[in-house]
Amino acid sequence: MTRVLHVSDLHFGKPAVPEQIEAIEAVIQEEKFDVVAISGDLTQRARSGEFQRARAFIRLAQRVSRTIVVPGNHDVKWWRAPMEIGPVHGMYANYKKYIDEDLEPTLRIPGATFIGLLTAHGVSRHTLTWNVRDIGVIGALRKAQLERAAHEFGESVPDDWRVIVMHHNPVKGELSQRHGLRNTPRILGAFADLGVNLVLCGHDHQEAVHYIEHTKRGTVISTAGTVSNRSRGGRPSSINAIELGERKIDVATLIWSREKTGFVPGPERSFAA
Repeated sequence: MTRVLHVSDLHFGKPAVPEQIEAIEAVIQEEKFDVVAISGDLTQRARSGEFQRARAFIRLAQRVSRTIVVPGNHDVKWWRAPMEIGPVHGMYANYKKYIDEDLEPTLRIPGATFIGLLTAHGVSRHTLTWNVRDIGVIGALRKAQLERAAHEFGESVPDDWRVIVMHHNPVKGELSQRHGLRNTPRILGAFADLGVNLVLCGHDHQEAVHYIEHTKRGTVISTAGTVSNRSRGGRPSSINAIELGERKIDVATLIWSREKTGFVPGPERSFAA
């Protein structure tokens, strides 16, 4: 049994809610998950002080759990290299300084391989659409990234759970009615070819769990809600607790309760593998 806490869209800075952050920190210390996965948007404006608080959050989690973290669109100063003109690495300078030099980390634990994929590329030809609202917001994956993921999975034990951690949601949000990721049919098809069992993402600011029945075991999409005051449709903040069993994946959503000043059990779903 592998136990994972999936957190996303913490938005350290003005939108962050201190009591919610402290409650998650307490849950992590008490439950001692095997892995804490953070799928982007650690900050609101990619500022140094925001990243420093995010680093403190991650380091506290690392006392009891392995961690894997990827950037989100709010963690990228895309205006430093719009359309990939100029030093692209500058977009991620603060993330690399305070969080991790590796924007696409790989985490291997007994029974599971977690691969981080960078979907937040700022404003580039890969992210342009006809919708002005998408500028700097929409995500993308490139062929080379999927090839790297295939290589990394190929280095793992064949029967290990295959998990992708990325920021942008590949399934349309219920309230937003938008995909966060471009070319989602192609990407989901690529995940099927890779035998991906679980995708951990965020971005939509609404909790959701989907099942894509296109592989031998199928792919579960865990979209964690935001942990901030920016929740979509006034919904409460949420996080997902996941168990990877021998033949199934269980996803339990934990919902923020103001009355109890903590996260309480919400919907649960179980998927046979």
